[in-house]
Amino acid sequence: MTSQRLLAFGLKFYIVVFFAYLFLPLIIMSLATFNDSRFPTVTPWGGTTLRWFGELWRDGGMWQALSNSLMVAAGVLVLAVPIGISSALFLNTVSSRAKPFIYALILSPLLTPGVIIGISTLIFWRQFGVSGGIFLTVLGQTTFIAAYVMLMVMARLQRFDRTMERAALDLGASQWQMFRRILLPYLKPAILSAAVIAFLQSFENYNTTLFVAGYDTTLTVYIASQVRTGLTPAVNALGLILILFTVVLAVAYELKRRREVAAMARLKGA
Repeated sequence: MTSQRLLAFGLKFYIVVFFAYLFLPLIIMSLATFNDSRFPTVTPWGGTTLRWFGELWRDGGMWQALSNSLMVAAGVLVLAVPIGISSALFLNTVSSRAKPFIYALILSPLLTPGVIIGISTLIFWRQFGVSGGIFLTVLGQTTFIAAYVMLMVMARLQRFDRTMERAALDLGASQWQMFRRILLPYLKPAILSAAVIAFLQSFENYNTTLFVAGYDTTLTVYIASQVRTGLTPAVNALGLILILFTVVLAVAYELKRRREVAAMARLKGA
């Protein structure tokens, strides 16, 4: 009994420390947004204020950087998701001895430092007269983010019943009809999750983006440059807004999921 109590206490202590490690920095950052001090800190507390939201609103450079980050993330989604899905479908059907090599080749960008990807992308495209900017940032990030999409889709494909595919083809469906009506709906949860991961990976990327962004500064590069020149709590205000936006989306998704589960339960009960 003593060992079980110690184990239960250790598990609870670990959970508390784990969540404190995750959320305590976010809480401190959020509190610093309302501190009337020109430094992003909670100590010493100079009084409660909302002026940093006004400073954020007037910071045109930060809003431009945020806009660039959103454009890059959208471009990465357009490229990385189809490439990742195609790679997963290809690897799921190929049965040759070259499959392990192809798999390792597609995953190799994940093992390559982002600095190397950024520099090599910039050097390669300069040979064709393309300088750094949003276009190169999208290409550089897509090289490794597509691998994340592929892994998530492949994990879903491992549980796919191939007899459904063969049955559809035997009943006269074309390959496209089978993919659109059977395989694609089955992969939809994995594709949506992969798209979210791809968006977040692109939005927060720094190492690769630093070398290929050129004058089109993204949010992470802009904040890093501000750290060297003097960071203000306006960055904390932006962080708080992004956190609240993420929480609202997560709550909305969870409520939608619960309504769908309840609707399915009512249908089964009927």
